Amino acid sequence: MMSDALIELRDVKKLYGEGEAMVAALDGINLTINAHEFVAVMGPSGSGKSTAMNILGCLDAPTSGHYHFMGQDVGTLSRNQRALLRRYYIGFVFQGFNLLKRTTAIENLELPLIYRGMGRKERHRRSAAALQQVGLGDRGHHTAAQLSGGQQQRVAIARALVSEPAVVFADEPTGNLDTAMSHEIMTLLRRLNDERGITIVLVTHEEDIAAYAKRQVRFRDGKIHSDSGAAA
Repeated sequence: MMSDALIELRDVKKLYGEGEAMVAALDGINLTINAHEFVAVMGPSGSGKSTAMNILGCLDAPTSGHYHFMGQDVGTLSRNQRALLRRYYIGFVFQGFNLLKRTTAIENLELPLIYRGMGRKERHRRSAAALQQVGLGDRGHHTAAQLSGGQQQRVAIARALVSEPAVVFADEPTGNLDTAMSHEIMTLLRRLNDERGITIVLVTHEEDIAAYAKRQVRFRDGKIHSDSGAAA
């Protein structure tokens, strides 16, 4: 498949239920995201945005249509192959941080690298560098429980970056943070995109958070309602 796209959804449908009770969570979605973009995916509850993100993150599969990731048709991959794709090419940031509370920041970052079979010295080097990227170079030996909410989310972002993924999916990353901390986290994500070219796809329902992204894709009733600054 000849394409410069990092992500392509083509005529993607996701159906739940059967017969008259059938609901189309996604109803024929077409979406292209190129490398180095910063895209906000928006929409009210039930609009399809979370379903789309689960498919993009290889956590779910479409009922019909095609999802190409770096040119690979994800639908042709086995469950194990999709797991490897997630491990090596996708970083996730969640609303709830998902850190091990009694474990140090460095150890939280090293965990995904252990799954890769990476040696201890290289794991430590990469983890320290990732913490430095998010401004927590001096907090590596603090446990997650000793860090503020904003610092924990920074660690979570560093963990998403440590395996050098092709894309980071951030699902409501500021949902548990106050306004000032939310903008601090979004400024960090914008800087990582601007300075390091990291591709970021953000799910949010907040306009001021979406404004940090360079492109806003709005979902409504299982369809893309609008797309500002679409990839060429």
